Amino acid sequence: MVGNSNLKKWKFSLHKSSPAPEKTKTKSKSKSQPKPLDEFICPISGSLMFEPVVVSSGQTFERRSVEVCRKLNFIPLIDGSKPDFSTVIPNLALKKAIRNWCQSTGADLPCDAPDYSSVNDSVTKLMSKLSECDGDVRFRVSERDLIAKMAEKPAVVLTHAQTQLNPRSVYHNRFYSSSSEESVIANVPDTPPLPLVTRPLCYSSSPSASTSSEVVVDETETLDNSSTLDEQSFVTKLQNVDVFEQEQAVILLRKVTRTDEEARVSLCTPRLLAALRQCVSSKYVVVQTNAVAALVNLSLEKTNKLKIVRSGIVPPLIEVFKSGCSESQEHAAGSLFSLSLEEENKTAIGVLGALQPLLHALRSDSERTRQDSALALYHLSLVQSNRVKLVKLGAVSTLLTLLETGLAGRVLLVLCNLAASSEGKSAMLDSNAIECLFQKLRNEKVDSNESTRENCVACLYSLSIGSMRFKGLARAARATEVLRVVEETGSERAREKAKRMLMMLRERDDEEGRDWDALLEGGMTQSRYRGISTEF
Repeated sequence: MVGNSNLKKWKFSLHKSSPAPEKTKTKSKSKSQPKPLDEFICPISGSLMFEPVVVSSGQTFERRSVEVCRKLNFIPLIDGSKPDFSTVIPNLALKKAIRNWCQSTGADLPCDAPDYSSVNDSVTKLMSKLSECDGDVRFRVSERDLIAKMAEKPAVVLTHAQTQLNPRSVYHNRFYSSSSEESVIANVPDTPPLPLVTRPLCYSSSPSASTSSEVVVDETETLDNSSTLDEQSFVTKLQNVDVFEQEQAVILLRKVTRTDEEARVSLCTPRLLAALRQCVSSKYVVVQTNAVAALVNLSLEKTNKLKIVRSGIVPPLIEVFKSGCSESQEHAAGSLFSLSLEEENKTAIGVLGALQPLLHALRSDSERTRQDSALALYHLSLVQSNRVKLVKLGAVSTLLTLLETGLAGRVLLVLCNLAASSEGKSAMLDSNAIECLFQKLRNEKVDSNESTRENCVACLYSLSIGSMRFKGLARAARATEVLRVVEETGSERAREKAKRMLMMLRERDDEEGRDWDALLEGGMTQSRYRGISTEF
């Protein structure tokens, strides 16, 4: 017994003193971790994101970092940007990308969100650092320096007459086609939407079309200096605390980007967009109006459209619709229209809340605002998620009430897109859209705008497909006589759709006229005879 006891103790001692697992553990600890991509790192916590979220300004952060920033009421970042933390949306695509990267590289996947206290310390240090930077650069300026800077500038006297130079240009028909090229071919998957206008109505390449907000003290000197200003110079002037410097910078930026395509591409950098975003939110009318107008010019280049939306400039544009002046709202509508032409921007613009302001802008006093807002809604409604949002916002009734206005052509484009979805179709049928559309066709003269008639027929054709309610509603609206007129006098596409709807209505009339009891009785008799003959 004593020997066995010593043997057990000896075995336990050998197992306990074995250094092999410790060496393996030490070796695994010394293994270097691969460096993750910058997109995987939270700009606030500085660590690999466990639960990335997209905020209203379009930027992505760790959810825990957003919670801390909200509690501490901290907004600006080290690069000068000011994220909007009002809305938080999970970034599932980025979370999956981080997981795939960790699996492919062997890096450790975060198992939990970062510790609240560590994130709180990081945000506190960042606040302290920004406070020092702001104090050194912006606010610690002595009165002597201010007086010296004021002495360097000659006195400038601006009168009311000078602010009214170069009045805004009138509506140019050359930007919009009067033919039926803007009509939509509904329910034809192989046919893409026909090309529409690609430049906002508020844009003009002519320098003489400058609006009243472009207050230029010395136009010759300003244009001469424009060739020497680079991106850094613009950023410095846009971030200047002197409002007059900001005004001159945004006016010059607007002029430079009006016709110079190369300047639009070279100047559209994250730093300039961050500075321009602050000017869009400015309470000074001249600064805000010219900043939004410059944004319209930058958005004309296809390579810039995605950059602009990702810079977080859409939420300030939405605020312009709510509190900006009439001219600023014109340019804001033009900006959203131009940005919505990019396929990757459509969903983001809808998520950020631009649909409701655009719907409200359809009743604006400005013709430019109404037209560009309607075209922005058309392009945004090409995406299913935005169609659902528009239906929930009550867009159908709003659009139907605008059919008798000068905006009918643009409104019908949006209704055609809504009719292509099940949610939009149900809402339109419930809102008496059949009666409204047939009444619009009935009131339209044969020699009127053909695109309006064609889009109206296309919308009705979309509603007729797969709908059991269409026939009853169409009969109540006396659709047959209207469709026969379109079949005789409409365009080729309108005639084809009218012909199909007439055939559909006739087929259903024939079905209702049949004696289903006799047919069923005859079918039973025939089957009985077939059964008897089989037995013989």
